[in-house]
Amino acid sequence: MNRHLSLNNVSIGYGQKVVADGITATLEAGELVCLLGRNGIGKSTLLRTLAGFQPLLSGEIMIGEKPLSAFDRKELARTIGIVLTEQTDLNEMSVRELVSLGRSPYTGFFGNLTAEDYLIVDEAMKSVGITHLESRQVNTLSDGERQKAMIAKTLAQQTPVILLDEPTAFLDFQSRVELYQLLHRLAVDEQKIILMTTHDLQLALRLADRLWLFDEGLSVHQPPLSPEILGQFLGPDIAELLL
Repeated sequence: MNRHLSLNNVSIGYGQKVVADGITATLEAGELVCLLGRNGIGKSTLLRTLAGFQPLLSGEIMIGEKPLSAFDRKELARTIGIVLTEQTDLNEMSVRELVSLGRSPYTGFFGNLTAEDYLIVDEAMKSVGITHLESRQVNTLSDGERQKAMIAKTLAQQTPVILLDEPTAFLDFQSRVELYQLLHRLAVDEQKIILMTTHDLQLALRLADRLWLFDEGLSVHQPPLSPEILGQFLGPDIAELLL
């Protein structure tokens, strides 16, 4: 299994527009890493670039010993799972059917699921607490329920790398804590590489193994953060309220 994902002097953006450059960092298997930064700074762009959804402007991204650019589509779908904030048009299906799409890299889009595939789908729904919703149509779900279903779909994909863009955005506090705990357990028990963007700084400070702070550049820290680092990132007044 790929045990690390590394960024070497990476530049990200759209076309000729550079959103951020000089990014160098490493994600290790077994850690839950939270990416924090203000809106519009490039967090989602970084995730989409790591997932291979948009081209790298410069630098190199490695998964294990292999460049991201060397992965074909099928191989990438078996390596990286991603949960994005934008909603996709999957309303005309049940929750079980949605989660089952996570098995597509192994069965093909119209492939038949085996008994083992069904067990994996069941376990994914159970992990995020939506087994009771399996027969519901996606368009009848609340925002929080839909988010959990999308996460379950990614878990069913069984990739060594999971990227999540604001996965707790529509969840209540208890559900947010449970999701952090679930992702941390998956990282540790299954040795997955997990990176999530979040604005939930207090939970990130308490439950993440490592923090990526995205401001003028990307800096990597291990909680707890010192007052100096937190003050530089948030401003001294806000930092004082959190410490």
